[in-house]
Amino acid sequence: MIYNKDGDNMEDKILEILKDAKKALSVHELEEALGYRSVDELKDLLKQLNAMEDELKIYRTNKDNYMLFNNSHLKLGKMLATKKGYGFVDIEGDDDIFIPACNMNNAIHGDKVVVEITNPLTHEGRIVKIVSRDLDLMVGELDKRDNQNVVILDEEKVHINVTIDDAKLNGAMPGHKVLIKVCEKGKNNNYKGEVVKVIGHKNDPGVDILSIVYKYGINDTFSDEVMNEVNNLPDSVSSEEIASRKDLRDMTIFTIDGKDTKDIDDAISLEQLDNGNYKLGVHIADVSYYVKPGMKTYDEAMERGTSVYLADRVIPMLPHKLSNGICSLNPNVDRLAISCMMEINNKGDIVDYDIFESVIRSRKQMNYTDVNSVIEDNIIPEGYEPYATLLKEMQALAKILRANKIRKGYIDFDIDEAKIIVDEEGRAIDVKLRERGSGERMIEDFMIAANETVASCIYFMELPFIYRVHGEPSEEKITKFLSFVSSLGYVINGKVRDMTPKEMQNILLQLKDKKEYHILSSLLLRSMQKAVYDTNNIGHFGLASKIYTHFTSPIRRFPDTTVHRLLRMYLFKHQLDNDTINYLEHELPVIASHSSKKERDSVNCERDVDDMKKAEYMANHVGEVFSGIISSILSFGMFIELPNLVEGLIKTEDLKDDYYTYDESTISLVGKKNKRGYRLGDELSVICVRASKEERKVDFVLDTEENRKVYCKKRDINGN
Repeated sequence: MIYNKDGDNMEDKILEILKDAKKALSVHELEEALGYRSVDELKDLLKQLNAMEDELKIYRTNKDNYMLFNNSHLKLGKMLATKKGYGFVDIEGDDDIFIPACNMNNAIHGDKVVVEITNPLTHEGRIVKIVSRDLDLMVGELDKRDNQNVVILDEEKVHINVTIDDAKLNGAMPGHKVLIKVCEKGKNNNYKGEVVKVIGHKNDPGVDILSIVYKYGINDTFSDEVMNEVNNLPDSVSSEEIASRKDLRDMTIFTIDGKDTKDIDDAISLEQLDNGNYKLGVHIADVSYYVKPGMKTYDEAMERGTSVYLADRVIPMLPHKLSNGICSLNPNVDRLAISCMMEINNKGDIVDYDIFESVIRSRKQMNYTDVNSVIEDNIIPEGYEPYATLLKEMQALAKILRANKIRKGYIDFDIDEAKIIVDEEGRAIDVKLRERGSGERMIEDFMIAANETVASCIYFMELPFIYRVHGEPSEEKITKFLSFVSSLGYVINGKVRDMTPKEMQNILLQLKDKKEYHILSSLLLRSMQKAVYDTNNIGHFGLASKIYTHFTSPIRRFPDTTVHRLLRMYLFKHQLDNDTINYLEHELPVIASHSSKKERDSVNCERDVDDMKKAEYMANHVGEVFSGIISSILSFGMFIELPNLVEGLIKTEDLKDDYYTYDESTISLVGKKNKRGYRLGDELSVICVRASKEERKVDFVLDTEENRKVYCKKRDINGN
């Protein structure tokens, strides 16, 4: 850090001057504005400008003038390369920038880059600088070629060559999937590496998923230090700890989860008060009591950020002794919790609440299937008789809460999800839609109420906190979406400027009866920002919530565990001294940013595994005919989505009946003869002609008489 003669931070002074400047300033203009006169001061200024330029805080023009980087025509983003040599730069909160192959400037997939926008209308640009390249750890298959150990990288978009010396194979053999560390760069994108871990033979069960897991830097095992620490934790709740908490073990409290759930974060209770209001209890596992700063387990949980839920396994944030044991709210055992008790009136408003440390004993581990039988069909499974009336009262409250949310502008995109069924060897044998009934929505409504209550409590205390935020969509993206909807012949009434959740909800409601609704709602969702963690509360647009956090899943999300720790410090132990507040003001932004990144990694890992398993499933259905809808269209083809959400590509070159060109304004393929062409939402009959598990891709062709002769030789229309 460089300081000027008065002891002021030179960087801050420069940023302040450039912020107020109406043009880029030369070194001499900056020197004059700073009041510098000596040669030494000029040297310090040049040194500081170079450092700020390297850190992308300022930009130096071709005329050697300086301006704030954020005010320049340059953007910072991540390179998303393609196998064909061109790429896109992903810019957070903005549209991707297309980079032709001739303008890649040696950038490869994953590079952090500075991009110059050369054509704002077509969102085209060129790479002007590679800021950083993270090739530290990569996954690939070891092979032997020309007497050299080479690694065929799983990420085909990274165009580099990696060889491994015999001494650095770590026991790996050809055919093994390996995690490698890239150590040394040679000429022409040639690198030397070493094997860090042998994942397993490429044909071994489960190695396919682990290869993707390691690609995202997700660790599937815990260190001996963590396991030793966890093994020393208690298996049961002590009488001393029970005595220090509010004892709720006599209350009717139970859990509702999926049938396969083993890590149970949340339990619920409900009473009807004499004044006609409801008293809803949301009781959350008190993970922060067992996992504290200073512990190896805490550091590991923070590094992981989240549990990862894959097709045939869960990679937990916490070891099983915690996630399935002492922290899990299992039935008929004492468990520590943080309880949020809310008094709710018949309009769905929370009129009073209390948050406290508790000890609970869940009466029953319920599952969504059985609960839905009770509240949807009035069929009471065995063992649910004592709870049937209470479940129906809970459902009545959930409807009140949801109606209140909808009045405020809550946006329910109701996006379907796929569930992949695997056999004992981990092979995909079916792909179905994931069911989401009244029970699932009820728990969602209760958890949202608790999250809002906890967030509001701390927000109005004006203390450092972690919020779950979701920013407003950009006016440009909504305008573009509505323009596309208009091209389909639909008239949507609504204002774009100063978009509110209520207005977004109104747009979605007008689309509800359209045959393309499923596709249009997905497109509208993509036009919105992604929810993240932040210490600055800007509200949650999608939930129409002014103040929101994540409190209800501390076993599987580190931000929730952190929220629990803050509640203990602020509400239960009253640690409100200046040193504590100052420390948290520096610590929490780091946790929020890291947690957001790990969440993105987890989501991308889950998506890649799903795509791979869908392709694996479809490999057994090549030559079969399916019905689907056009879910997206690009210049090179159109993607067809089947009812079970498997998606495949029909390449433009395989449309033999006409010559088709891509119309970006209507997102359609238009033929020379067939002027209407193909549009989003069109229903098509297609034949599966290829499915590659390795590439995670499925290819279709149109179901025509000619294509049936070529591709359906071995199967009839039903796949027999």
